[in-house]
Amino acid sequence: MLPQAYNFLASASVIPVMVIEREADAIPMAEALVAGGIKVLEITLRTPCALAAIKAISEAVPDAHVGAGTVCNGDDFSAAVDAGARFIVSPGQSDALFDKSITSNTPLLPGAVTATEVMRAAEAGFKVLKFFPASTSGGAAAIKAFSGPFSSISFVPTGGIGPKNLLEYLQLPNVQAAGGSWMLPKDKVQSGDWHAVTQLSREASELSKIKESIQ
Repeated sequence: MLPQAYNFLASASVIPVMVIEREADAIPMAEALVAGGIKVLEITLRTPCALAAIKAISEAVPDAHVGAGTVCNGDDFSAAVDAGARFIVSPGQSDALFDKSITSNTPLLPGAVTATEVMRAAEAGFKVLKFFPASTSGGAAAIKAFSGPFSSISFVPTGGIGPKNLLEYLQLPNVQAAGGSWMLPKDKVQSGDWHAVTQLSREASELSKIKESIQ
């Protein structure tokens, strides 16, 4: 069972990992994803306009549940929350991130790919963890192996996941959702082909239904 603060993930089997290069793309990109049935969005803090994009989408796309990814320190955590992020995703973990999540009451998905990292996050009270980079950290087999000693932990793997291997992850009971950017091909984004993004998002949403049927 998901902790209450993470209930937004209950119907989010696929989470787009968004790298927004142009602020003007933020709103139409989010609208295209939502139109395709994907409403939980992770905007990575990898570009200068990321915080502005979070703010714009939070204000203009009410059906989107916007979070920030690639958050690596306390200052970025605070800036993302101030911009409107409703959850935070980090490739790793630190005491500063744990403290920010607890004091701000903002859900954090800290990164963990080893047993030691899983144990450290769990001891700090975090039960939903990012597994990154998934494909080079043992993939679905590694996550499946974690289900034995860490039965109360759920994972959101990202990195090297696409339509061809998505179900390998979604079929695992300890995978809550999987992240990727295949529904946001760079050429389609650059040309503003939001119809294509919506179609790819709709296909990803159909795979989400398979996850629901497995559960």
